[in-house]
Amino acid sequence: MAKPIVAIIGRPNVGKSTLFNKLAGRRIAIVEDTPGVTRDRLYCEVEWLNHKFTLIDTGGIEMETEDVILKQMRRQAEIAIETADVILFMVDGKTGITADDYEVANMLRRTHKPIVLAVNKIDNIEMEANKYDFYNLGLGEPITISAALGLGLGDMLDEIVKHFKTVSDDEEESPEIKVAIIGRPNAGKSTLLNRIVGEERSIVSDIPGTTRDAIDSYVEIGEDKFLFIDTAGIRRKSKVKEEVEKYSVLRTIAAIERADVCLVMIDAQEGVTEQDERIAGYAHEAGKGVIIVVNKWDVIEKDDKTMNEFTKNIRNDLAFLDYAPIIFISAKTGQRVNKMIELIKYVANQHAIRIKTGVLNEVISEAVMMKQPPIEKGKPLKIYYVTQASTKPPTFVFFVNDPEVVHFSYERYLENQLRQHFGLQGTPIRFIYRSKQED
Repeated sequence: MAKPIVAIIGRPNVGKSTLFNKLAGRRIAIVEDTPGVTRDRLYCEVEWLNHKFTLIDTGGIEMETEDVILKQMRRQAEIAIETADVILFMVDGKTGITADDYEVANMLRRTHKPIVLAVNKIDNIEMEANKYDFYNLGLGEPITISAALGLGLGDMLDEIVKHFKTVSDDEEESPEIKVAIIGRPNAGKSTLLNRIVGEERSIVSDIPGTTRDAIDSYVEIGEDKFLFIDTAGIRRKSKVKEEVEKYSVLRTIAAIERADVCLVMIDAQEGVTEQDERIAGYAHEAGKGVIIVVNKWDVIEKDDKTMNEFTKNIRNDLAFLDYAPIIFISAKTGQRVNKMIELIKYVANQHAIRIKTGVLNEVISEAVMMKQPPIEKGKPLKIYYVTQASTKPPTFVFFVNDPEVVHFSYERYLENQLRQHFGLQGTPIRFIYRSKQED
């Protein structure tokens, strides 16, 4: 199931970025006492009581403003609201309730999404009474917090995760393979979707950024069911000309979260760019199945070495995706699109693979016998037992004498051994180490 998305919404300077940094565990957003400092939305993964969710920080909402940047920030926040499953509405307990707070509350109420109201800057017990004013917003029980001091955050997070039970409950059981088509604008994502769907579902044009929103298309091919999610392309920040382009990143992140398999589309005419690396990195970090799709292959002048050279360059530029298969297609002519569909099915199966514990331990024991772990910090690594904890992506728990002595090169060796025996093509693998004392 996709991780829920929680957006922090509120006027400028109520402490959104301070809270975001506190929950993220590191200083990500610029925090300054000037309204409008948080220009770009930022996101991170947060875990509370075994619930993982994506937290979005937004610029503050100024309801009536002619300031271009503040207008853009409002649009940015609106898109965060559209994408979010739960909204964390922050208000300033020192300043008290304002006309803008009422306006924002009205805007949020119209979304019919769960809203958690957090009254910030309540730094001591004497200020607790300040919260009663905020009942007037009509959004239920205000929760008092101090983002700067870390007070009341547990109660606030408890309230947030309460709403997750109702988020995407039916999505987990759906039988179709969910596929996100991601990449830079004009890489051919919408053309590919139209080719698969067989009708003009997305607007296709040569103007980068034509596709504004993520679009879902349910497709049955033979006995197989797919849900294709087309996304607005991500543009490099320096190239952003239109404010709406800035906000496509979050939609892409949301699409990746919902997907089983991500098609990372590369424009064959341009090769792998820094932006392609960043987009592919989102899918990798989210633990999704990945296929690298090189599009517009029909317009490339080729000889018998072209494909090999291109493959070599991709492997070099996207080294962290060495597990991802590469396929060369033309969305326009349909070249290899059927083969790509077969590859999606294969990678989805690999991503969801479950390996029996006995077989898993045999492979790891044999790997350790062939190559002993290096001595790290004065002692050798001992692996007692391995089990698969979860799928999507395949996650393995190693019970060892000391997690601190696991060397990254040996972890890489074990990963290669698992891939050699079980395939696991197109899916990242996660290793978790737990300390187990010898009996």
